[in-house]
Amino acid sequence: MRLSMLGARVAGAATVLALALGGCASAQDGDVRDVAVDFVDPGLAPDARCDLLAAATRAALESEESAACPDVIGDLPLAGGAVESVEIWGGNAQVRLSGDTVFLTETSTGWRVVAAACESRGEAPYDCEVEGP
Repeated sequence: MRLSMLGARVAGAATVLALALGGCASAQDGDVRDVAVDFVDPGLAPDARCDLLAAATRAALESEESAACPDVIGDLPLAGGAVESVEIWGGNAQVRLSGDTVFLTETSTGWRVVAAACESRGEAPYDCEVEGP
C-alpha cells in the first residue's frame, strides 16, 4: 500500500513538472515571436526597434553604418510577414517569417535580436544584413 501511494505521488509530481515545462516553452515561444514580429514592424518607433537589438549587434550596426541606430534602423531591408516557425535552443532562437528570418538570444533584459534580414543559403550559414560579431 505504501509503495503504491509513493508511486502515485511520483507520477503526480512528474505530471505537474511536465505541464510546467510545457507552459514555459509556450511562454518562451510567445516572447520570442513577439520580439521578432515587433522588430520587423516598420511602424515601430526607431528607438524601440533599436532597443530590441542585442548590445553587440547594435554596436556592430552603428559601427558599420557610422551612425546612431535610430538614424539607420529604418533603412534595413526587413521584409517581415507572417510567422511560419519559432525554434528555441536553450538561450538562442530563430523565427522564420514569410519574408524574413530573425535570430535572437536571451539576455538579462529578455529576448534580443542578434541577426535580422537573413536569407537562407542552403547548407551555408544564413546571409544577414544586420548581425553582431
